[in-house]
Amino acid sequence: MSSSKERKNAIKKLRAFALSPKSDITEFREKIDNTFSSVFLPNRVDLVEKDYNGVLCDVISPAMFSKKRVLLYVHGGSFVAGSRKAYRPFVSSLANAVSCRAVVPEFKLAPSHPFPYALEDLQNVFRLLYAQEQLRNGNTEIIISGDSSGASIAVALILSLKDKFRASVKQMILFSPWLDFSEKNEIFSSKKSVDDVFSAESIKFSAENYVDSSKNDNPLVSPLQASRDMLVGFPPVFMQCGENEIFLDAAKKFKLNLLAAGVKCTLDVWDDMMPLFQLADDCLNESHLAIEKIGKLLTEQDHSDESEYNIGLPLI
Repeated sequence: MSSSKERKNAIKKLRAFALSPKSDITEFREKIDNTFSSVFLPNRVDLVEKDYNGVLCDVISPAMFSKKRVLLYVHGGSFVAGSRKAYRPFVSSLANAVSCRAVVPEFKLAPSHPFPYALEDLQNVFRLLYAQEQLRNGNTEIIISGDSSGASIAVALILSLKDKFRASVKQMILFSPWLDFSEKNEIFSSKKSVDDVFSAESIKFSAENYVDSSKNDNPLVSPLQASRDMLVGFPPVFMQCGENEIFLDAAKKFKLNLLAAGVKCTLDVWDDMMPLFQLADDCLNESHLAIEKIGKLLTEQDHSDESEYNIGLPLI
């Protein structure tokens, strides 16, 4: 267990993600980049930049990775910030744990590019990634992952995919997902809705920058509002949250909706943890344990066949 001091340091770091009406967007973006980026990447990963249908992406390859699996990561940042630069250390650790290549798009950000610009960028990346993997391997399994605001866009991507594309997605991994910006979400009617990092006010302001309020009920904006029919055929979903986060109730409801649609869903809640605790790995031991848990979820059965792995030969 992390100490009280370590928790306080983690919370201080993660509050860089909280947008407020007083925030200057440029300064907010710079703060996230400066707080989470690093000159050195963990786990000896290989990093290259690639253009996917007009969207620049990082392609991160661990020293050993599965040839039949690739991760598409949608970064958070309250819809208006976040970047490949800021997320390279975290996604490098995640890709290493999951033993697969990771693609991290630099999608368009609000408020200058509101909904659906980010979703359209991700659709373009996914189409090319899918086509390339079909040519390269024929049976590549795609993992789609994201955190906070990025998680809602990642779910929207799945909702927007046709059946043949959706079938190629083996797993969704969501960290502290934001799932409901509609008036039905009770956190927006209570002034006491806060956690260690975010408040209802900060999340509402983020959504206002991302989408016109008349569209907040759109399932591509608020995935919790998706009908059962829309969720049928979803890949298995693994959500990892802290016990103390503001969107935990929405995650619980989303799990029930997925189960009702016949979709396998696991909600992994960590005691006494704040939202996005996984990104504070320099402060919290729980961060490392949480990522290791996800790695075991996806790799245990695959390691039985070493021919499925590339060692030291990154593919781009």
